[in-house]
This record gives sequence, structure tokens and C-alpha cells, in this order.
Amino acid sequence: MAIASPPHKLSGLARALIQEKLLSEDEANAIQAQANTLKAPFIAQLILSRKVPAQVIAETSAKAFGFPYFNLDTFNSDYLPAKKIDGKLMQANRVMALQVRNNLLFVAISDPTNLHALDTVQFQMGMALSPVVVEDDKLIRWIDKLIESSDTSMKSLEVDDDFDLGGDMGVDAVEDEPQALEVDDAPVVRFLNKMLIDAINMGASDLHFEPYEKFYRVRYRVDGELRDITQPPLAIKEKLASRIKVISSMDISEKRIPQDGRMKLVLSKTRTIDFRVSTLPLIHGEKIVMRILDPASATLGIEALGYEPIQKERLLNAVSRPYGLVLVTGPTGSGKTVSLYTCLNILNNPGVNISTAEDPCEIPLAGINQVNVNDKQGLTFAAALKSFLRQDPDIIMIGEIRDLETADMAIKAASTGHMVLSTLHTNDAPSTLTRLLNMGVAPFNIASAVSLITAQRLARRLCKNCRVPIEVPKQALLDVGFIEEDFNQEWQLYGPKEGGCEMCNNGYKGRVGIYQVMPITDEMSRIIMSSGNAIDIADQARRDGVNDLRRSGILKVMQGLTSIAEVEACTNE
Repeated sequence: MAIASPPHKLSGLARALIQEKLLSEDEANAIQAQANTLKAPFIAQLILSRKVPAQVIAETSAKAFGFPYFNLDTFNSDYLPAKKIDGKLMQANRVMALQVRNNLLFVAISDPTNLHALDTVQFQMGMALSPVVVEDDKLIRWIDKLIESSDTSMKSLEVDDDFDLGGDMGVDAVEDEPQALEVDDAPVVRFLNKMLIDAINMGASDLHFEPYEKFYRVRYRVDGELRDITQPPLAIKEKLASRIKVISSMDISEKRIPQDGRMKLVLSKTRTIDFRVSTLPLIHGEKIVMRILDPASATLGIEALGYEPIQKERLLNAVSRPYGLVLVTGPTGSGKTVSLYTCLNILNNPGVNISTAEDPCEIPLAGINQVNVNDKQGLTFAAALKSFLRQDPDIIMIGEIRDLETADMAIKAASTGHMVLSTLHTNDAPSTLTRLLNMGVAPFNIASAVSLITAQRLARRLCKNCRVPIEVPKQALLDVGFIEEDFNQEWQLYGPKEGGCEMCNNGYKGRVGIYQVMPITDEMSRIIMSSGNAIDIADQARRDGVNDLRRSGILKVMQGLTSIAEVEACTNE
């Protein structure tokens, strides 16, 4: 006598179809048994059985479990959210991102009772999910289409010729013979390709690859904030480090000391992205940071940087002079390099000789002679500057003034008929002059050579699509730095929408520059000559009509470009 097989544990979807009399219990058990044997989802086996049409399954489950039904034939891929789900995650869980609203991710799913899939996606995305029921066959077609599109977009990266493996970028490279990747691991190559393209598409400025004892993490810096992107398997760290070192012309055998390198990504015939790469040995492996250097940022034009009209006029007047020293100051990541390159791009014409010394060169510009500083080989900023003066220069850019020797050389060049541009790490424009004094530069040289100092910060820009009007008490605004005259004008305060929208990140998208542009006037020169301090210089700057960083930030708030919180955060000295 045959013993009947026990019924299989049915999914919630199977029970709903039985209740609606679209499947018998025996049919559901048989399909579930086949799915278990093949280790496939119930709905996949159900579609193959053709017992119930995909549209009927979707409409029935949406009604039974109280979720909205959506026809994917009407979906436009142009509206896919920036926070898309990884291809493997989509395939494994039969889930696709549709839209982000108020930090809620709407996802298409054909079996809303698959709680494991929803929990997995929610954990990986770090967002609350709202399921939308769709037809399984259409969902699979869409997932395949998205993955195919992603693979196609990465093909330009899968050929090593697209990377610039040559060039002496001041790294410890093996010169006797070409380096080769020790392990030919296609998944690692594809993973890195995807990370690079995703970072560019998200507008990231940096990628961080970070090894820890029990996990490996990838983060992007977007609009100045670091964000967790993914946690690939820990075993990938060595192969990924080797891959990055190979394409960045580094020594893959050296893991005990930091290295610097560079690589180039050709996106199209007209667009190339450079990456500045840095490795740092940690206790659990090598951390790698890749800075994205987009040459397009140097050609945006000064209007795109966010200078107020009077500030733009002062800056252009200073750099258009035949000689003088223009200094751009601010902390790391405040946009100093882009400001300098924008000025160089304005000055770059066939009638002038421009030379730059950088550590390293960040954005290649045709028509400009760019030198990479290499302290190990004795090519310091001061040494490069000394050589420039023998090369008949008109305009000189020094990446950073770090010491008295470089400062003295820059002052000398600016005083002998050359336009010199450089950077310093100081909090604001007035303190830059006292910093030069503290370095040992003579007051007379500062007063005679420096023509203008710009201090700058980058604040997150409010998303135009979802920013919300807010009301703040007058006294609170006065405490922040608003003045009485401001309240005689027509303007509206805006703040970020909580959770943001599908076009932004938590209410912000992009960044806007906040500037203090301070020309060195005759009165200011007299203060410098009489050993005045930063406070004296700041007082004179105000009398000369120069807005400090806080005031410049407030003007951006009044224009609706950023929020009070952002201005307070980036101008809180």
C-alpha cells in the first residue's frame, strides 16, 4: 500500500489562490513540491505551470493582501530612482525599485507574501519599503533589461586600454617590467567597474574601500557627506586592492606603506574621468580612497561657482592684472582647486605662458604646463617655482604654499611681473595674512605682492524640487547673523523636506559656494605694515564692503539656495 506524501508548506500566495478557487489544494501542493525541488520561488514555478495567468495572479494577490497593483507596461525607465537595487539582489528576490518618496522606497514585487525577499532588500537598501504588486513575467523582463543596461554601460571599463596605466605620478612603481594582476578574477573587475560608474552617476567626489575585521565596506562622499553604499564579501579585499593598484600604476607587492597613483576612465570620445588613488595600510588590510577628478568641473565657468556679482568682479579684476599674488583659502574639500582651475581656464589663451606645480596634478588642461611635485626626488613646490622663473612664464599656479621658502618664491615671482595663484589652509581671508607673517614673510613683501585673498566653503544646495518654505522668529535670525536691513526686502526662507524626494538626498542636491573675496586695499596694506592682527584686518575688510563667510552664507539663504543649518555648520569658526 502506497503512503501519500505529506502536503508541503504552502506560501501565502498559494493559499490566497486556493481561497479564490484559482488553484486546487492538490495543484498548489504539486507546484510547491516542484519549486522546493528546484529551489525556486513558488511564483516562478506557478508561472511555468500556466495554471493561472500572470495578470490574474497579480490582481488577486494585490486585492487579497491590500497592496496596490501596477502595470509595468506603463513604467518609464527615465524615472528610476537614484537608489536602485543591485542587479543580483533584484534577480534573487524578484524585486525592483520604482520610486523614492519621503525616504520610502516603492518596490515592484510579484509575490507580496515573500517577506524574506522584502526584509533582505530593506536591510541592504537601508530604507523602509512599500510593496507594489506587478505581473511576474513583466517584472522579470524589466529586471533583465536593467541588468543588461548596466552591463552595457560598464563595457567601456572592461578593457584595460580604457585606463591610463602609464605616466610617472610619483608612485612606487616597478619600472623594469610591467605589473600584472595576480588573480584574473572577472567578478572583482565587474564589481569595481560598477562602483566607479555608480559613483560618477551619483555625483560622488570620493570612493572609500574600507577593510575591517569582520566586514568590508564601500562608501561614497556625495555633497560632502559619506554614505554607506554596499558591504561586499570580506574575501574580496585583497583581489580588489590588487586590481586597483594595477590600473593605478602602483606596486601590488607593497602593502606596508602608503602609495599614491592615478587612473583614467574613458566614458566616451568626448568625456574622460580621472581618479586620484591613495592606499593606506590598516590593521585589517589596505584602505583605498579614490578621488574623482572631472575635467568638466574646470570648464563650468565662474558663473556656476556661486560668486555674488561684486565678488566675481573683484576676483576677475585681480586675476586679470599682469602681476600679483591671488590666494584661495579654505579647508580640504572646500572647492579651492576648482576655483583655481576656473581662473586658469579664463586666463588660458595662446598669448600667455601658464605653468602649474601641483601635488598631484588633478585636472589636465590643454595649453597649460603642469608639473607634479615629487618631494622624494627633490622636486618641491619651491624647486618647481624656481624652474618656472627660468621658463619665461606669465602666469604661475602653485598647488599650496606650505613653507617659508615657497612663500618667499611666490612673493618674489608676484613682485617681478608675474601673476601667481596659490592656496593656503586658513579659516578666512584676514587670518591668511597673519599666517604669512607667522611663516616669516616680511610685512612689506605681503603688502606689496598680495592683491586678493578668497576664503571659501561649500554648503549643500537645497533641492529645488522639494524644498519647503519655513518660518523662523526674527530674533533667531538676528542671532544667526541677519541684519535689520534684510527685513526690508522680499525673500522667503526655505528648508529641506524631511526624507527628500526621488531627485535628491534628504532634501539636498549638489553644493553651492560661499565666499569671502577680500582685495588688499591701501588701508589694509598700512595695517599689515604696522603689524596689525587678523581682527584689525577683518574690521578694515568690513569697512571696505567685504562680506565675511557668515554674511555671504546668509545671502545664499535669502536667495533660497541653502538652509540656515547648512550655513551655520560650514561657517561656524
